[in-house]
Amino acid sequence: MKKIALFLLILSLSLNGFSQSAAKVFKTSTGKISFFSTTPVEDIDATSNQMSSIIDPVKRQIACIIPITSFKFKNSLMQEHFNENYLESEKYPKATFSGTINEAVDLTKPGVYTVTVTGKLVVHGVEQTRTINGTITVDATLKLSMKSEFLIKLTDHKITVPEIVFNKIAENISVTVNADYLLQ
Repeated sequence: MKKIALFLLILSLSLNGFSQSAAKVFKTSTGKISFFSTTPVEDIDATSNQMSSIIDPVKRQIACIIPITSFKFKNSLMQEHFNENYLESEKYPKATFSGTINEAVDLTKPGVYTVTVTGKLVVHGVEQTRTINGTITVDATLKLSMKSEFLIKLTDHKITVPEIVFNKIAENISVTVNADYLLQ
């Protein structure tokens, strides 16, 4: 528990320092992230509207944090199993991503930008270096929207599935991110 508290404190300080590094940053605390798994036996999907994120348009850096227990399922038993047995949300309460936009885009100007972001994705306490594709749209009022879809392989994050339900959960989970940011 002390390690979790220390990690959250460091992440919080990092995000605060991150936001102070640029004159203006884009922020959201209502980003939507969902995941979907399909098998011949059962579909599993859940959504959270509690992704907090910040984008530094000058340094082209992005950081996101999602409370694991914020994911809502249509089936309450699935939600319980997800939190207790698979993601172990008491032990690993957050998923995070921190990375840099690879393309030399100017997010202070309106436009639609196809980007890749390379960084560290931490799920279930396991850090993986990932490059994730996405689209960033900046409108004339400098409101920024981000969309992305990518796959997470359960074994990459040491998420184990008991044999009894192995055929009910896909090995790769499809993740979708949609977030609207405001310039701060």
